[in-house]
Amino acid sequence: MHNEVSERVAALDWDALHRDLDQQGFAVFRPVLTPEECEAFIASYPAEEVYRKTIDMKRYRFGLGEYKYFQSPLPSRLQQLREAFYPPLAAAANRWLEQLGKEPGYPGTLSAFLEECHEAGQRRPTPLILKYEAGGYNCLHQDLYGEVYFPFQVLLTLNRKDVDYEGGEFLLVEQRPRAQSRGHAIKLERGAGVIFPTSFRPVQGARGHYRASLRHGVGTVTAGTRYSLGVIFHDAT
Repeated sequence: MHNEVSERVAALDWDALHRDLDQQGFAVFRPVLTPEECEAFIASYPAEEVYRKTIDMKRYRFGLGEYKYFQSPLPSRLQQLREAFYPPLAAAANRWLEQLGKEPGYPGTLSAFLEECHEAGQRRPTPLILKYEAGGYNCLHQDLYGEVYFPFQVLLTLNRKDVDYEGGEFLLVEQRPRAQSRGHAIKLERGAGVIFPTSFRPVQGARGHYRASLRHGVGTVTAGTRYSLGVIFHDAT
């Protein structure tokens, strides 16, 4: 894959991804980062000038591990990922609003959406890189950084499951009203990823669509070190 990251994202089977999002609430996609690009992100992890903030999960009782928010301007490949994934996901977000009886409200470009974030006082970039060593995990949560948020986010795995690390599946738990929770444990190959809801998704019921709340996390890493890249589209306060 020698073409640009944005071209690889555009070349994904978006019809199938939209179907998966509507039918199961998440969608797994094939690699859009090369092994060399994944290694470059991992190699830059110690470079503190690249990041605006480092979070120790244990300190905040988020889990056991560490993540770092990228500083603005974002690295070129990360910026391409953010810009390329946004338009087709904005179309899905507006479709979901219509299913819930609301007017479509998400603009077609990332820059226009970020203007809305900035007008609301949300100006800090939110894409991040996450590191878990053996015993590490991430508690179930939602990434809401202010009143304005985008209903999808993307996670990409940067190293090799069962080679560089074991365990550490991506977890997605859906809670439907008056029903028990449903969980998914998702395995990803290096450079590939998953699209999932930030907060909720519409589910077809007997009287139309209703909201089902979702939270995500990471299962315990049993060996090695796991790195991943989180692409969040809304900025933070």
